[in-house]
Amino acid sequence: MNIGVCKINLRIPENETLKGKRMVVQSIVSRVRDKFHVSIAEVENGDKWQLVTIGVCCVSNDGRHTNEMISRIVDYIETTRLDVEVLSCETEFISVF
Repeated sequence: MNIGVCKINLRIPENETLKGKRMVVQSIVSRVRDKFHVSIAEVENGDKWQLVTIGVCCVSNDGRHTNEMISRIVDYIETTRLDVEVLSCETEFISVF
């Protein structure tokens, strides 16, 4: 079993309220979850209205597939959400059993 975990730090430069941030985050989370069938949630910076940290987790029986999925998710966010800047992305891959 292979587990891929990714922490994505985003910036929403045009945003001015927590309500606006919530709309952007919910859109990203639901689209990624529906398209890639992974676990995803906002994990940090809940009180900052221009910064978002999203955690993504993918489990697979193939390590290469796990790596590919995480890369595709980051690329998807970068290309489909032009109102969001990807500041950083930290990934970790764990092989269990």
